[in-house]
Amino acid sequence: MYKTIGIVAHVDAGKTTFSEQLLFHTNSIRQRGRVDHRDAFMDSHDIEKNRGITVFADQATFTFNDSHYTIIDTPGHVDFSPEMERAIQVMDFAIIIISAADGVEGHTETVWQLLKKHGVPTFFFLNKTDREGVDLGTVIDEIRGSLTDDIFDLAELANGGISEELIEFIAERDEALLERYMDTGYDEAIWLDALRRMISRRDVFAYGHGSALKDIGVLGFLRGFDQLTATYYSDVGDFAARVYKVRHDENGQRVTFLKVIDGVIQVRDEIAYGEKVEKITQIRQYNGNKFKAIDAAHAGEIIAVTGLTEAGAGDPIGALTGKAGFDLIPTLTSKVIFNPAINVKEMLRCFKILDAEDPSLHVVWNEQVQEIHVHVMGVIQLEVLKQIVNERFHFDVSFGDPKILYKETVGSAVIGYGHFEPLKHYAEVHLKIEPAERDSGISFDNVCHANDLSIGNQNLVRTHIFECPHHGLLTGSALTDVKITLLTGRGHNEHTSGGDFREATFRALRQGLEKAENVLLEPYYDFKIKVEMDHIGRVLSDIQQAFGTFGAPETIGGKTVVIGRVPVATFMNYSTVFASYTNGKGALTLQFGGYDECHNASEVIEAIGYNKDADPEYTSTSIFCAKGKGYPVPWDEAEAAMHLL
Repeated sequence: MYKTIGIVAHVDAGKTTFSEQLLFHTNSIRQRGRVDHRDAFMDSHDIEKNRGITVFADQATFTFNDSHYTIIDTPGHVDFSPEMERAIQVMDFAIIIISAADGVEGHTETVWQLLKKHGVPTFFFLNKTDREGVDLGTVIDEIRGSLTDDIFDLAELANGGISEELIEFIAERDEALLERYMDTGYDEAIWLDALRRMISRRDVFAYGHGSALKDIGVLGFLRGFDQLTATYYSDVGDFAARVYKVRHDENGQRVTFLKVIDGVIQVRDEIAYGEKVEKITQIRQYNGNKFKAIDAAHAGEIIAVTGLTEAGAGDPIGALTGKAGFDLIPTLTSKVIFNPAINVKEMLRCFKILDAEDPSLHVVWNEQVQEIHVHVMGVIQLEVLKQIVNERFHFDVSFGDPKILYKETVGSAVIGYGHFEPLKHYAEVHLKIEPAERDSGISFDNVCHANDLSIGNQNLVRTHIFECPHHGLLTGSALTDVKITLLTGRGHNEHTSGGDFREATFRALRQGLEKAENVLLEPYYDFKIKVEMDHIGRVLSDIQQAFGTFGAPETIGGKTVVIGRVPVATFMNYSTVFASYTNGKGALTLQFGGYDECHNASEVIEAIGYNKDADPEYTSTSIFCAKGKGYPVPWDEAEAAMHLL
């Protein structure tokens, strides 16, 4: 039986130390490493050793009671949380490590929500219970108040059986089982099987406790975990897998990590993804930073393959369908600063490699100003990126101060017209642009008749809508949250050539925006703040000054809790201030809450100073032809000149 388990937590809760203990007790490693000694097996990268934090989601394998485990140790720092989220999609089970000395911290709640979204059955290990002053009951109450009330202690699996207290806990949640118990009595195997099902459905959650550093409670937790988990993969079906991450080895070869969900894969098999079919040249089984080559992999395994040139994190492979979506999206952008003597193309090549490994970077090349920009979660990520570029590519780089990543949308429906007809070219496109739900991105509809425009050219228009981010008129930021409908269009059998519909589509889109009510959007946090009653006045005042909104505060477990929404721009550095005046005793959870109208749009627009008429990539002017040559028609006169009106 193959099981993939992920170790997740708030930073410094003890994930890596816990993982080391699991590997040691199952004879996967000979000695236990420590993060503070820089010899942890799971933190194999120099950056991780030097910083004492997990940056990359690395994996190791072990065998226990005839089950083959792959363990994924994920980053706990919020700056590297997209790496953690990419790992969640391939977990069969997750273990949340909670420091009993610190309780349920902000990032723990974010992790919990992600596991809930992806439907991953979850266990808890309450770590550092050996610390002076730790009250286990208080931590358990925190879990019940902040995460779930449906938890039970693994210690209630006494000697492999089930305690009376746990029987009662199960019976309260399974009426059919209770009726069977009343009719035929207690059957331990049936009750254990029922408990496994309830765990797999996320109806209940087990917890253990101890000290990973002092090896207290870890082996007992593993025994209980193994007893209550099962997977049901099959080698019989068509091969199906999902990409978990992409790396490049020391030779620069692209290595794609897969979770095999169905079927078997062998070396030299050809597999399909997207519109590509490529041959697997090698299958690797990684344990830490080392691997062994294998001939075949089975359903349930996490493997790495070479031969796939474009598959990215979240992509379905083979018979699997549907690309995985991710919630943790960077809200900051920063410019890469490097020595002008370095060839720009070479620097861009390096960052494109990093972009394949971490797609949340969204590396952008700005041709107009000859700059490389990256999207990031925070300043710690930039510090780590600087080290990575130096170690892997031997370039010294720095980064500009991170800036908020704005977006734009429209507040009203308009029709945009684009015509492109220089000599021996011809294309006309009419697009309806209307507001869509917030955070829905760009969607496309087509009501154009094939008699007006061929199906092939209609598909070209669609392709050009999605081929790149489109600049808004206010700040040049990416257009989003719009529905674009192709109303009609026209080509010419003789004169329409490659690129004509791209020109007409872009001009139609831009001409529509010129007439629309344009709206600037900024990223928001959904926050949850938990403090002593003495601090609630300061908290509410700070939220109001940050242009945030909140609901009525509630008292839960002796603490006051307030939930709301606030712009990232005004709250991105608040955690330091918050920790200072609460003496580290408050809890602040910040989770990306999507985009909404900018609280200070005029100020931002003025500061960015975007000139919509000087954007080299976009123009709202159409081109018409008369007397053998093309001539421009500005956006406010273009509609009257269209051939299809």
